[in-house]
This record gives sequence, structure tokens and C-alpha cells, in this order.
Amino acid sequence: MASTPSTANFSTPFHASFQTKPIQKSCNSTLWPSMELSVPSAKLLIGSSKSGFFRSGFFSQSSNLSGIFGKSRSSGVFARAATDKTLYDFSVKDIEGKEVPLSKFKGKVLLIVNVASRCGLTTANYSELSHLYEKYKTQGLEILAFPCNQFGGQEPGSNPEIKQFACTRFKAEFPIFDKVDVNGPQTAPVYKFLKSSAGGFLGDVIKWNFEKFLVDKNGVVVERYAPTTSPFQIEKDIQKLLAA
Repeated sequence: MASTPSTANFSTPFHASFQTKPIQKSCNSTLWPSMELSVPSAKLLIGSSKSGFFRSGFFSQSSNLSGIFGKSRSSGVFARAATDKTLYDFSVKDIEGKEVPLSKFKGKVLLIVNVASRCGLTTANYSELSHLYEKYKTQGLEILAFPCNQFGGQEPGSNPEIKQFACTRFKAEFPIFDKVDVNGPQTAPVYKFLKSSAGGFLGDVIKWNFEKFLVDKNGVVVERYAPTTSPFQIEKDIQKLLAA
């Protein structure tokens, strides 16, 4: 299991299981048979130890968490760091290993997400992300998904397995990139930029799978959302940037 951020204490195990069903459709092979997964619970250093961070394998929002993981505009949680760079100054590898300059997305509104295939948040996030992409892609929205295995070892598959899982189970059509580190010494440069542009209340570290960054048409990070923020909760912010 990957190490967790220093800002949270994952000391007490919470054994929650969920089932993943065999996938045998359009991607022509079967991924991960039915399995049981133990997920650690999280007790935040701030707030009551009774706060439900995980509930039945999923994140749960509580009054204690809302003050920590809330959106920046409403809670003032996230502070922005001045930078002369934009997202367009970076290149990344796609899931096929090909170099992709992010400047190809100039003029687009971008939602950037670190994804995982075996997380309690996977089904809700992938489903909602796919829905938003289908609804707004013709209006200029792009969703950039970066697989990451640093949180509970919940993205252990190879790039082809990750792609097949996303396209078969959730029919994800948005770009999925090479697996990256989002924290630690091997952090991908694009994630160093994202975190420096919108630091978190508990520090710059990404807290868990499915943390989200919203980037405007000029390549500037304008918002950062906690893993517990669903894509549907971001829809109004996306609409505003698309209309700008």
C-alpha cells in the first residue's frame, strides 16, 4: 500500500469491501475478477475523530469535513500561489506512452482528475465525469484523467488494463494519461504546477483519489476540489467558464 499524506492519520483500519464484476465486453478481455478490498479509514487531525471519512467503502461528507474539504470560493480553504506559467507549458504522456503537449487544449475548459479503478469513489466519479463530458464536450470541455496508485494501491493495473476498465465499464471517452505520482519526490511536473497554483488548507499534497482541478481557457487554475466533491457539484462552475 502506498504511503498516505502526512497531513492525515490513517491509523485505525476500517474493513470495507466492495465487489468488482468481471468485464467481458467491448475491450475483449476480462479484468479483475470478483474481489474483496480492505480500505483504510482516515481520522483527520482537525475535527472530531468520530467524523465519517469512509462509510461502507465510500467517502462521506460531514460537518467536520466540510470545513476542511470545502470548495475554495465558499470556505476560503484554498490559497493560490502566483506563477508565471500556465498549463500549456507542460507536456505529458498519454496512456499509450506518446508525448502530448498540453498546449493542444488551448481555449478549452479543463477538469483534471487523479483517477483510480478500485476506489470506493470510482463508480460515482467515473459515471458523473462521463456524463459531464458527453454533455459539454462540444461546448469546449475536456476532462484529463491521470491514473495514480499512491492511495491505498487502488490503481495497480497496467496502462492497457486501466484504459480497458474505463472504456468498458464506464464508456469513458475523455483522455486518460500515463500513470503518475501526484505526491512525493517523483511528482509529475504538471501536478507540481497544479498544486502550486491552488494549494490546500492542509498543504499542497493531494489527499486521495479523485481530487479535481478546474482550469480556464487560458490555462490558469481557477479552482481545486476535494475528493469528496462530486463532478456534478462542479457543473455550475464549468458552465461559467464555458460561457466566459
